Amino acid sequence: MLDVRDGTAAAFSSPSDRVEAALRARLAAGSPLAGRDRAAVVFDAGDLAWTMHVHGPDLRLARGRAPRPTTRIHADADTLADVIAGRRSGVDAFLDGGLRIRGNMALALRLDGFEHPGRPARFPRARTVRANGIDTFYLDAGKGPPVVLLHGLGATNASMLPTLAALATDHRVLAPDLPGFGDSAKPVRAYHAAFFARWLVGFLDALGIPKATIIGNSMGGRTAIEVALRAPERVERIVLFAPSCAFRKFRGFAPLVRLLAAELAVVPLVAPRATVQLALNGMFSRPGRLPDSWYDAAIDEFRRVFATPRGRIAFFSAMRQIYLEEPHGPRGFWERLPRLSRPALFLWGARDQLVPAAFARHVERAVPHARSIVLDDCGHVPQFEHPASTHDLVRRFFAETA
Repeated sequence: MLDVRDGTAAAFSSPSDRVEAALRARLAAGSPLAGRDRAAVVFDAGDLAWTMHVHGPDLRLARGRAPRPTTRIHADADTLADVIAGRRSGVDAFLDGGLRIRGNMALALRLDGFEHPGRPARFPRARTVRANGIDTFYLDAGKGPPVVLLHGLGATNASMLPTLAALATDHRVLAPDLPGFGDSAKPVRAYHAAFFARWLVGFLDALGIPKATIIGNSMGGRTAIEVALRAPERVERIVLFAPSCAFRKFRGFAPLVRLLAAELAVVPLVAPRATVQLALNGMFSRPGRLPDSWYDAAIDEFRRVFATPRGRIAFFSAMRQIYLEEPHGPRGFWERLPRLSRPALFLWGARDQLVPAAFARHVERAVPHARSIVLDDCGHVPQFEHPASTHDLVRRFFAETA
């Protein structure tokens, strides 16, 4: 085993030597994983591999692959060396298909997002802040007008990486894990839109941001709408990727759902890999558009969080609240939506099986000043399925509402 604290320095030339040198330098400078109870991260270059062992404050590097690592990062040696040394963004490498992540993806994002004075500003930095009393893990990338990205139900900030990469060239982009999801804290409580809106205002307060553009997918889009209704002075504009809306039909099961407490999910439940894969496939018009490596990372991350009692409770509580939200009446979603005053862009997927594009006509009637666009041959996650056209529309909307 190699003790990274020995400070040994040498000249390195081969790609594998550069990987090991970068790992040793990174750990000697202090890893963002220091202080965790226990973790093993494998950096796999194919012919060679290295394992970073973390046990509290103790950080050690060993050659080879640890059995059952917490996280495994696969790439060729040149890519690994550049990412570890901070010369290339791991997020960029992942989105380009040159780097694959298995296991705990948040751990990989923490490693990639280490603080280093020489890293380009657009490279994400991994941070944690206490927002409205909740420890919140988030990525912070770029400089400029602030933009907050909110993921959907069952996802994490990783589902917003294409948008983060697309906008961080000239904006400060913040991508948090919503409370109850990913690596953020998971209080046992009701996860409804009002709760998420209060948390988001607290998140902006904690970072000293008076006003921001909010971009949300699915449940994250519903949260963006709620913040814009409750605290419009904190919102520059909102962009909504297939936002969840209150059900206008199919509400016959509401009395039964009200009787089912989300806390029942404390009972151990298993999410079979094949089941999660099937659910993910249903989110896309053409699942084959996405590489297998993206599915693998998403499935591993969902199963990791869902394996924890608090993760399951948060998931079922949020899903329950989405279904139970009242569509009509004084506090009903569709009665309140016309009060939306901030500029808004709604993007819908023509082949979305979760939030049908038919909602577009109801939104257009309720908020005639908003822009509403239906994307052909698109499912529930346009930022992954059609990243170029989606982010082109976002930038046009930014320019129009500057």
